[in-house]
Amino acid sequence: MHNKSLLPLARKLRCQQTSTEEKLWQALRGRQLQGLKFRRQQLINGYVADFCCLDLKLTVEIDGKQHNERAEYDRLRTEEIARAGFSEIRFTNDEVNERFDWVILEILRIADLCLGLEPREAFPRRE
Repeated sequence: MHNKSLLPLARKLRCQQTSTEEKLWQALRGRQLQGLKFRRQQLINGYVADFCCLDLKLTVEIDGKQHNERAEYDRLRTEEIARAGFSEIRFTNDEVNERFDWVILEILRIADLCLGLEPREAFPRRE
C-alpha cells in the first residue's frame, strides 16, 4: 500500500488516538523532549508509525493487547520501516501507563544513540 492511500487512515488515527497515545503525545509534542520534533501517525513505507522523529529517523510504537496476535505483521512492519532507514522502539500500553518515566528515559537513551552520543544508563524493562 502506498503512503498516499494511507493518508486518510493517518488523519483518522490522529483524531482517534488512544488514551495511552495521548499520554505519550503530551510529553513528545512541541519539542518538549530535549527539543526533538516528533510527529504523530507518520507514514513510512506503507505503514503508519505512532510517533516519529524524522531528525533521528526513529519511530516509537505503542502496542496494545491486539499486538500479541499480530507478531508476524509487526515483524514485517519493523523490517519495512528499517528499510526506510528508521529505527523503531516499542512499548506496551502497560509500560506507558505504569512506568511512564522509564518510557521517557528509554526514548531519550535511544535518541542519544541515534545522535551518536554516549547513551544514558539503561534501566531494566521490568521492575
